[in-house]
Amino acid sequence: MDKLRRVLSGQDDEEQGLTSQSLDASSLSFSTRLKWFAICFVSGIFFSILGTGLLWLPKGMRLFAVFYTFGNIAALASTCFLMGPVKQLKKMFDTTRLLATVLMLWEKKGLALLFCLLQFLSMTWYSLSYIPYARDAVIKCCSSLLG
Repeated sequence: MDKLRRVLSGQDDEEQGLTSQSLDASSLSFSTRLKWFAICFVSGIFFSILGTGLLWLPKGMRLFAVFYTFGNIAALASTCFLMGPVKQLKKMFDTTRLLATVLMLWEKKGLALLFCLLQFLSMTWYSLSYIPYARDAVIKCCSSLLG
């Protein structure tokens, strides 16, 4: 309310210091924080689902990458409205949230690495199908190594 009075009375925000401007920007009420959390979270989920649905269109991989990434960023950023970004980063590594944090951080890179490896193995197996008896040779080699 004070900020509205300053603007209506003609006082500029440039007269305020950087600290007081940042405090004004972060002094949201709990209901406002909750509303913006819900808006960001729901829009993040929406864009992630939309990106997944766009996979089957022409140039769908690009659209998927853009929308899915934007959706994840929006959903993760939504939690900043609940307690602020600095406090959130500190609380991410509490013992009650540590497992979820590690899984979230590992999931992105770990799953990407897993799928890249699976794609490489699939391409290798597919390529071996064009070489006579190559698949049989690989199966025999692997079974002799394992058994």
